[in-house]
Amino acid sequence: MMIINIFGLLLIGLIAWWFWLYKPRDVSANEGTITVTVEDGTYQPSRIRLPAGQPATIQFLRKDASPCAALVLFSDFDINEELPLDQYKSITLPAMSSGEYAFNCQMQMYRGTVIVE
Repeated sequence: MMIINIFGLLLIGLIAWWFWLYKPRDVSANEGTITVTVEDGTYQPSRIRLPAGQPATIQFLRKDASPCAALVLFSDFDINEELPLDQYKSITLPAMSSGEYAFNCQMQMYRGTVIVE
């Protein structure tokens, strides 16, 4: 009975961390080429920081065979590109003003954000 209670408390702690305390790591363009891996239902990294007023290129590597992962959409820029399985695909974004721009799959199950500063 004690083991079940401890397991339950650990599970509650994990849920609290995941929904309220976990913050995804931001990746900046200053760190070199940005490669976004599409795998296990996520974009990694899912938050990308870019400088304002400059075009940027992001490489996507799709490792997930799910049909939902086959397409990435940048709706603010009318960009939708197919991502081939196990191959790199470069997507060039236009010069952007400061703000946050979402990117996602066609069903919005995979989500990411480009933060322009």
